[in-house]
Parts: sequence; structure tokens; C-alpha cells
Amino acid sequence: MDTEKTMRREVKKYIDTADVKVVKMVHAMLEVDADNDWWDAMPEKIKVDVEAALIESEKGQVKPHAEIQKRYKKWLVK
Repeated sequence: MDTEKTMRREVKKYIDTADVKVVKMVHAMLEVDADNDWWDAMPEKIKVDVEAALIESEKGQVKPHAEIQKRYKKWLVK
């Protein structure tokens, strides 16, 4: 925890003295990190469905990909 506090202090101090190029790079990294939080932006219904599918998968209640392809072959026409 103390290491994290130290790193935060050092980063803040560095940003205050960094040139524009470095500030832009850090800003871009932070923007990318913020944009990667796609789970929170998903509709609740989709989250519920994904979580249910993961539980089924953990229980071994899955079908092989080849079986699904065979069943829905007409949808796979290019």
C-alpha cells in the first residue's frame, strides 16, 4: 500500500514537470483504460445472460462448436 502511495506521489510530481508530449501520452493511456470498462456499459439483460452462460459452462453444460455449426448450417452460408 505504501508503495502505491509513493508511486502516485511520484507520478503526480512528474506530470507537473513533464513536457506536453509526455502529458499527451499519459492522457491517452488513461483514456484507453477508461474506455476498456465495457462490462459496466452493457445492458443488464446481457450481463445476466453472459453470467448464466458462464455458470452453465463451468458445470459442463455446453455443446461442441461443431454440433452447433451442423445444427445452424443454413445460417452459415456466405
